[in-house]
Amino acid sequence: MTAITVSGALLDYLESMESVIERSCLECVRRPDRLFCGLTQDALRDFDLLKSLAIYPRGTILLRQGQPARSVFVLCQGRAKLSVCSESGTQLTLRIANPGEVLGLSAALVGGFHEISAELLENAQVAVVKRKDLLEFLHQHRDACLQVVSRLSQDLHFAYDRVRSVGLGQTRRPRAAHVH
Repeated sequence: MTAITVSGALLDYLESMESVIERSCLECVRRPDRLFCGLTQDALRDFDLLKSLAIYPRGTILLRQGQPARSVFVLCQGRAKLSVCSESGTQLTLRIANPGEVLGLSAALVGGFHEISAELLENAQVAVVKRKDLLEFLHQHRDACLQVVSRLSQDLHFAYDRVRSVGLGQTRRPRAAHVH
């Protein structure tokens, strides 16, 4: 048997993270406005059963551009930098992902490769769901499937606006209400 020495700082970190871990989505106080958190009680219970929770330290790469999408990652706590890298190695930060966001969703749904990389900016609690389990869950829970479609549509419109802004120097403005 080998003895393992754990530094005081690491013990303090582990104890502080243990006190903030949300083990069940049903008990989470932060869930109302999040993709997989605003589900019916039955769907949320099933989601709880298929996810695994993990605590990752700052700097962890959750997903890497070009790697196969085998899982999705739900940021329960913490933030992640989303970026893309050119063939020459130039990295461009797209945005910062916040708690409640699902990372790797579109790539996992099509069984493809990640289009972006996600690096944690701080210690984070992450729910990990394997692709196969996610597809089965969405097949069983129509409301969750519709929420995913809505979220992907929002992401697409956001991307269109970014391309329009960069390429044409303009952004889409909300339509004014017609007054009769």
